[in-house]
Amino acid sequence: MTIWEALILGVVQGLAEFLPVSSSGHIIIVKEMFGIETRDLSFEVAVHAATVLSTLIVFRKDIAGLLRDLLRFRNNSGTQYIFRILVSMIPVMFVGLFLKDYVEQLFGEGLLVVGVALLCTALLLFFSGNNPVAGEASDRKMLKNSGTGDITFRSAFIIGVTQAVAVIPGLSRSGATISTGLLLGISREKIARFSFLMVLIPVLGEAFLQLISGEMGGESSSAGVVAISAGFLTAFITGLFACKAMISLVKKTKLTGFAIYCTVAGLFCIISQLLF
Repeated sequence: MTIWEALILGVVQGLAEFLPVSSSGHIIIVKEMFGIETRDLSFEVAVHAATVLSTLIVFRKDIAGLLRDLLRFRNNSGTQYIFRILVSMIPVMFVGLFLKDYVEQLFGEGLLVVGVALLCTALLLFFSGNNPVAGEASDRKMLKNSGTGDITFRSAFIIGVTQAVAVIPGLSRSGATISTGLLLGISREKIARFSFLMVLIPVLGEAFLQLISGEMGGESSSAGVVAISAGFLTAFITGLFACKAMISLVKKTKLTGFAIYCTVAGLFCIISQLLF
């Protein structure tokens, strides 16, 4: 992988991580189109960590407030919110511990898997955008949540399951979690915030494990330290803009336009794989 290829993939990751179009799927598409090769997932983990860093910057005030509540050692709204995030992490931790090898194999299956997963993403976005109750939590639901917004432990776990399933390349993590939240009746602003915060610990944990095991930036990485650093930087910068843009879009508009895009991209992947 050259530095220019790393820069291109970094931009793709930064934009697609927050927009509901699947960053992992688009990285595979770009790799196929330009003949970019990597032997492992070190580069992907690095650019995911970069977008997590951009999330930390965008939500720095929210995170600081949650940590203050946690350090007070009281059962307050911030502590309850953190517990809900921890519950949402259980499914993806299970996948990481027991299904990691299988997930890595999916990344080598080519565009057919990506295409089918993109069509699934499109369906999720379409139904959540056209469901009359999506994003409109009832007063009864709001009263049940003890001041933590409209996200319960049950809904946090369900959203966590969709995040775990979204490790499939082409199935958008943000699209799946936000759509699921909307279908559960969670307000748009709350689910956008929760969706971006719930991914912080799993991705940073994966990056840390790769780093201490010597799998990132070492001789086992085909990308190399310079290329990974270049991809990290561009993913971080573009991620800052994409994160803010996605928050605004979720609050104000439906996601039907992204559903159409994912449909077109998915059909392109499937047709190109079958024909070529």
